[in-house]
Amino acid sequence: MMTHTLLLYCLVFLLPTESCRALCQAASKNKEKVSARPHGVCDGVCVDNSRCTQPCPPDTQGNMGFSCRQKKWHKITDTCRTLTAFNIFEADLYLVRPFGGLVEVDQYARKPETITEMLMQKCPRDFSCVIRKIQQSPRIPGNIAVIVQILHNISTALLTDVDEAKMWSYSIMANHILNSKSISNWTFIPDRNSSCVLLHSINSFARKLFINKHPIDISDVFIHTMGTIISRDNTGKNFTFSMRMNDTSNEVTGRVLISRDELRKVPSPTQVVSIAFPTLGAILEASLLENITVNGLVLSVILPKELKRISLIFEKISKSEERKTQCVGWHSLESRWDQQACQMIQENSQQAVCKCRPSELFTSFSILMSPHTLESPILIYITYIGLGISVCSLILCLSIEALVWGQVTKTEITYLRHVCIANVAATLLMADVWFIVASFLSGPMTHHNGCVAATFFVHFFYLSVFFWMLAKALLILYGILIVFHTLPKSVLVASLFSVGYGCPLVIAVVTVAVTEPGKGYLRPEACWLNWDMTKALLAFVVPALAIVAVNLITVTLVIVKTQRAAISSSMFQEVRAIVRISKNIAILTPLLGLTWGFGIATVINDRSLAFHVIFSLLNALQGFFILVFGTILDPKIREALKVRVTSAKRISRISENLSSDFFGHPTKGPS
Repeated sequence: MMTHTLLLYCLVFLLPTESCRALCQAASKNKEKVSARPHGVCDGVCVDNSRCTQPCPPDTQGNMGFSCRQKKWHKITDTCRTLTAFNIFEADLYLVRPFGGLVEVDQYARKPETITEMLMQKCPRDFSCVIRKIQQSPRIPGNIAVIVQILHNISTALLTDVDEAKMWSYSIMANHILNSKSISNWTFIPDRNSSCVLLHSINSFARKLFINKHPIDISDVFIHTMGTIISRDNTGKNFTFSMRMNDTSNEVTGRVLISRDELRKVPSPTQVVSIAFPTLGAILEASLLENITVNGLVLSVILPKELKRISLIFEKISKSEERKTQCVGWHSLESRWDQQACQMIQENSQQAVCKCRPSELFTSFSILMSPHTLESPILIYITYIGLGISVCSLILCLSIEALVWGQVTKTEITYLRHVCIANVAATLLMADVWFIVASFLSGPMTHHNGCVAATFFVHFFYLSVFFWMLAKALLILYGILIVFHTLPKSVLVASLFSVGYGCPLVIAVVTVAVTEPGKGYLRPEACWLNWDMTKALLAFVVPALAIVAVNLITVTLVIVKTQRAAISSSMFQEVRAIVRISKNIAILTPLLGLTWGFGIATVINDRSLAFHVIFSLLNALQGFFILVFGTILDPKIREALKVRVTSAKRISRISENLSSDFFGHPTKGPS
């Protein structure tokens, strides 16, 4: 009996074991068959723009989408994930049926918010029950999407009472998917806004953080959170971050500065929180598929509403001197970087200083590397050397005009012509001098009033140059088109001065009056008209280009009239006409400002160094061209100069004779 009972027990225990072994072997064979199937390769012929879907590798859920480009399959989406409600929690938190087996909870994998509800029930104090599993999970696109959704739901579910322990756990989960090794995988998440959702979720969660008495400093490799209490009695606050952009590179720093003047606006002690991200800029770029390069840390700031201005100092990742930098804020509603949130204060090859305006829309800030801005030392040298030559040439030009004025202005037409040339030279000289003054001011933040004054005078005098060129062009048209009707000399002179000085003064005054009250007159980084905020630069560009167009028409009419005079003439007269046309073009081009037309070429092709060099060279040397073509090549001026030189020599000889006659010849000694 004992033997039969023992045999029965053996059968009871061995049969299930054998059955389990058979089942395991069958499952293993099936798994080998599934593993043998290639993944990431679509069946069938690859035709451009066709698409296909492949299942994920074994032990993962989801699928991969492919698109055919240039006869090759390229992965475009990936939802493969390993994180589900089965494995995201610690092992002792599995729900086990009374008679063995797991509860059917596969629906949690499809609804991450349900996982969040379980998380809030099982470890609401610090979310520790999922941290280890998340840290061990591969950073594949599906897992990244699941973690983003969990973080979003946590930040939505918790309305208040976020303490340091919760913030620490939250940062660990975020740090896992912010890892530099995961950047490329963000590209394949079907929801392109996942990175935007992550940034918004972290900022929203940090906004609910409660700081008791002691400052908070939670530092991970790819996310660093700092918080403290501020009051109006503080001398100023700053948060300094130093983080690696990847696992091996050097550290890049970022600083958040709150001035004492801003802190005085805080009515009572309150808290501020700042978060730094070294990789989030690259993740946003990869996720949104935008050709925008973030060139520093992304800094988020959670401030009381009374604080309207902060300073941010970004160390540049790429320290290229050929690229300009833009200070930007992240527009949370439109999910894009916006230049309206910040102003550039100072920049060098190492770092950029930005002044930003935090708000509900703008919480995160960074710097972008401009892809097309061209800065070359050659252009700087050309500009300043050319300006030096131009200033000297204009002084010489005005001196010559003053010296021969009486001899070359005897007729009405020559008088009006030289009035135009003298005023073009005088206004261009003043414009160049004020341009040099503006370039030596360090910037609008340190010399705001000086910058406003310098920009106003540069704007006014350069406009005056163009309007006096317009006046000269109108004078030429007046001579060509109006033959029988002439106006009095006084009316013409008054009209020329009204055009040359009146119009520029009205434009310059209106521009500064409209834009300066809102601090939109100046550029943040230089003493010149603003473009990004108020488009004040149009008050210079539009009149200048319009005048260039009118003057170009004038030159065309002069050429046409000169060419008509040579029709049905001899070969010799035709050659003389061609020479005369060439001479007119050479003289009128600098005097009418046509060289500024090359500015259009620099706008159309801003990457071409050749266009920039030509534009800078022609306009920096415009004073020299006016001296040569407007003064020295004028035969009447040359004749007047000869007369002045001859008379000066005659006067000198007469004075020598008078002097010798007055003092007597020296007597000779005895021989």
